Amino acid sequence: MRPARLALFVIAVVVCAQPAFAERGITPYYGYNYGGDSSNCVSLRDCKEKHGNFGVSIGSVGGPGLEVDFAYARNFFGETPEGNNSVLTLMSNLLLGVPLGPVHPFVLGGIGLIRPHASLNIGDLATSKNAFGYDLGFGISLSLGHRLAIRGDIRRFDTFDDLKLFVFSGGHLSFSRASIGLTIK
Repeated sequence: MRPARLALFVIAVVVCAQPAFAERGITPYYGYNYGGDSSNCVSLRDCKEKHGNFGVSIGSVGGPGLEVDFAYARNFFGETPEGNNSVLTLMSNLLLGVPLGPVHPFVLGGIGLIRPHASLNIGDLATSKNAFGYDLGFGISLSLGHRLAIRGDIRRFDTFDDLKLFVFSGGHLSFSRASIGLTIK
C-alpha cells in the first residue's frame, strides 16, 4: 500500500506543479558613460563633464532570465561646434540574479550591436559603423512593492573589431555606463 500512495503523491505533484518563470518588467533608465573612449569622464567618480544617456531594458527582473537593452548616448565623444556624434547600443543579455527579499543583486552579460556615429557640418560628412560587441555588468534592484522597483547597474561595453570614425580612430571602442531606472513589473 505504501508504494501506491507514494506513486499517487508523485503523480499529484507532477500534475499540479506549475513552471517557475522569472518576473518580467520594463525599465526606462538614465545614466552616463565613463572611462575608456567616452569623453571627459576618466572614471565613475572622476568626471569633468557628464554626457548623459537614456534607454530601456526589457526582460527579467531579479531572477535568472534574458534581457534586451537599448541605449542612446548623444555627444559620446564630446561636444563640438563643427558637428555631432553619438553611440547607440542594442544588447541581448543573460541575467543571473539572487532574490533576497526586496533586494535583488544581479550580474549580466551579453552580445549585440554597438553603433557609433559622427557627422561634420563642413561638407555634410557623416559616418556610422555597425560593430558587434559585448557587455558585462552587475547591479541591484530594490523592490518598492508588487509592481515597482528601483534598479541601478554598471556595465562595461567593448567592440570585437577595430573602428575608425572622424572623432575616433583605431582600436576597439570601449566604455562603461552607470545607470538608474524605475522598473515596472
